[in-house]
Amino acid sequence: ACMPADAWRERLAGAFQDFFRFEFLACQTVGLGDVPRMHDEPAVAGAVARAGADDVVARLTSGLDTQLGPTWPGGVEVSFGQWQKLALARGFMREHPLLLVLDEPTAALDAETEHALIERYAAAARGNTTQITILVSHRFSTVRMANLIAVLDGAKLVEIGTHDELMAKRGQYSELYRIQAAAYR
Repeated sequence: ACMPADAWRERLAGAFQDFFRFEFLACQTVGLGDVPRMHDEPAVAGAVARAGADDVVARLTSGLDTQLGPTWPGGVEVSFGQWQKLALARGFMREHPLLLVLDEPTAALDAETEHALIERYAAAARGNTTQITILVSHRFSTVRMANLIAVLDGAKLVEIGTHDELMAKRGQYSELYRIQAAAYR
């Protein structure tokens, strides 16, 4: 069956390392991830929770009603990491996308915070056979949680498998994993 382009677009979601800082009210900044529900406070709060951005909203003077951005009178500037968490929440506005693309969505966060976020997301997504999530990451502690890992060298696919399969192969993934693990010891 063929899906019309508009219907397909409505089932896509994503969060990216290079994100835009929408200087709107915080609820609008997040709500843009699903424009028809942009003003649906429970939907926005749910996306904030899924992104682990509750701490960011709690620090805002008026919570989700806070004007973001110093270019506005009374606008609040937040840190790069806080902007990134709000962008991640924007990516989580659609609760059941067919395709979710997460391209280094937590690069500005420390490895421990990223791991906890992705682990929580992965636990919630397990068993969901109607959604595909593509996670691009250079942090192997995060990558190892994936059901299937594709190792790219430039634009070339060099290995594919589960974490255990790739470690047993002793190829490029295994070597890079061991190097990164050693750096954390």
